[in-house]
Amino acid sequence: MEKVRYGVIGIGNMGSQHVRQLAENMIENAELTAVCDINPKRLDWVKDNFGEDIVLFDDYKKLLTSGLIDAVIIATPHYLHPVIGIEAFEAGLHVLSEKPIGVYTNKVVEMMEVAKKSGKAFGIMYNQRTNPIFQKAREFVQGGELGTLKRCVWIITDWYRTQQYYNSGTWRATWEGEGGGVLLNQCPHNLDLWQWIFGMPKKIRAFMSFGKYHDIEVEDDVTAYAEYENGATGVFITTTGETPGTNRLEISGSRGKLICENGKLIFHRSQKDEREYCYGSKDGFAKPMTDVFEVKFEERKKQEHLLIIENFTNHIIKGTPLLAPGYEGINGLSISNAMHLSAWKNETIDMPGNGDEFYALLQERIKLSNVKKAEATGEVANLSGTYNN
Repeated sequence: MEKVRYGVIGIGNMGSQHVRQLAENMIENAELTAVCDINPKRLDWVKDNFGEDIVLFDDYKKLLTSGLIDAVIIATPHYLHPVIGIEAFEAGLHVLSEKPIGVYTNKVVEMMEVAKKSGKAFGIMYNQRTNPIFQKAREFVQGGELGTLKRCVWIITDWYRTQQYYNSGTWRATWEGEGGGVLLNQCPHNLDLWQWIFGMPKKIRAFMSFGKYHDIEVEDDVTAYAEYENGATGVFITTTGETPGTNRLEISGSRGKLICENGKLIFHRSQKDEREYCYGSKDGFAKPMTDVFEVKFEERKKQEHLLIIENFTNHIIKGTPLLAPGYEGINGLSISNAMHLSAWKNETIDMPGNGDEFYALLQERIKLSNVKKAEATGEVANLSGTYNN
């Protein structure tokens, strides 16, 4: 294959960006041949801006079986990501899904099984993995620069949203339409990076407020505590109701501390391993000497989403390793599901959590919802609605 023919399903905020990048030939060896959306105005936008060579569909099933594409980018509401993904794999297509990979892990597991049987490429739009700050942080942590890991704290309270944001779509901030709040919409990237850099936790305890700062039924304020196999701990704090917010990732180990904030990565490197120093020092108040320096890294030369599509294209054509394999999408979702379970049940959850129990409790909340289900379902049932984060 010399060129990958792409189709984009869902032309909302993210989908339109993917359409533009592909239609304007920003990605080598990739071309846009078809798009799908249930909103005629979005299809008109594609036609008016990028010509008539791109085939327009209002039914994603017809796009998948059209023979016009080799790969599909799924940019629809959350519940539909694995639904469309499964059908795309069964149609013999490569699949690149927007985040999150789904709403509940059981459906994602089903998609993963179909993906493996298909033998096709499977990626997820974890574009923050292209960020050199997080790449370097992962390199330091995974490479042992911090010694024995002790703690990881991420405060992400700069996801502020107004009530108008939630009013902009009937599917938004509902259990039926979106499946969750800040964890499922704003934080999938953070949850992915948390486990990508520091590893998967073995236990999760979460506290959530539902509609604390907005007139919504899902979570808009979360504080979670995690435990890891080696005894390390973690804290994850996020909200859409706080401004000015903070975005600070701090990772501590026996050889120092790594801080990621305001576009900088600062390393406090201990000259001696703290564990050895603790039991070897004759002074009860002494501390190991520490060197502080800013970690340097190369700036990104291309837009982050473009880099993911470029990597996915090169994987299909050249076998280049995927930066964001779709199979890893379940990791962050497992953490999110476990946080919800913990808050709903008011107890600590052993990872990866119980997928059946999460699904059952989610269905209860959908049934008890006061949101007008006809409106919320209307956009979702068409299986290709526009999507904006």
